[in-house]
Amino acid sequence: MNASVSKEPLDARDRPARLTVGVVGAGRVGPALAASLRLAGHRPVAVSGVSDASVRRAAALLPDVPLVTPAEVLARAELVLLTVPDDALPGLVEGLAETGAVRPGQLIVHTSGRYGTQVLDPALRAGALPLALHPVMTFTGTSVDVQRLAGCSFGVTAPEELRLAAEALVIEMGGEPEWIAEEARPLYHAALALGANHLVTLVAQSMELLRKAGVDAPDRMLGPLLGAALDNALRSGDAALTGPVARGDAGTVAAHVRQLRTHAPQAVAGYLAMARTTADRALAHGLLKPEYAEDLLDVLSDRANANGTNGKNGPEGSGPGESR
Repeated sequence: MNASVSKEPLDARDRPARLTVGVVGAGRVGPALAASLRLAGHRPVAVSGVSDASVRRAAALLPDVPLVTPAEVLARAELVLLTVPDDALPGLVEGLAETGAVRPGQLIVHTSGRYGTQVLDPALRAGALPLALHPVMTFTGTSVDVQRLAGCSFGVTAPEELRLAAEALVIEMGGEPEWIAEEARPLYHAALALGANHLVTLVAQSMELLRKAGVDAPDRMLGPLLGAALDNALRSGDAALTGPVARGDAGTVAAHVRQLRTHAPQAVAGYLAMARTTADRALAHGLLKPEYAEDLLDVLSDRANANGTNGKNGPEGSGPGESR
């Protein structure tokens, strides 16, 4: 008798689960990744968390998954996600290995950007299979994170024999694997922090200053500007630089510094540091003309700012007067 075969794709809930999944550290990342793996047919079975916020996140993203101790998570799961802060990861791995919680053949995955797989060596010696899968995304701790994983890059470090497994897990979560060498992980993570974390600080600071200037909706004002700037930067790199520093408008920059000293002194150091870096990059790429650079760099120097000097263009000078 010939059995009929349905050609309709099976819903994830109808497929047999391939791996049981546990989460150690119910911060913003772990529950979202486990929820994404559940959509791919895996089965979350245990999660650990301490704070009230962790308990709420686990309940929202992983309903009906029991909250247990980290050791019990490892006892129940074939794939364990260690989603704790970077500084806590080495001690956690050592403690789990020393207490015999790690089982041979168990997949132990951490999501730290800083570390590769060497931090998992204690688990490796206990027979575990180590993977470093770092999602390159900021997390909110809500269900929206699961959707955002679609197309998200993952910084992946894995032993050669586990590369296919690492790639498969990332793809199942909707991500794109990007292979990072063990020794390059700290530089890789610094680059991401420089771009993403500092961007949040800059945007929040900019909104704060706009409110002080009387703008009612700074987010609405900045949205189109920052969206265009980000798009241009990703497309063109340093060629996208614009504004008074890239033009060499020393007088305008001096006026900025005076206003910040008066209204937001805590913002001065960051402004000067970013402006100096911008000037250096603009000079190196031929955007800032050398004849305008001297006055600008004088304005940006610690000595000039300590003395309150403004460069040759004067307090309200417009610098070289080039078009925007």
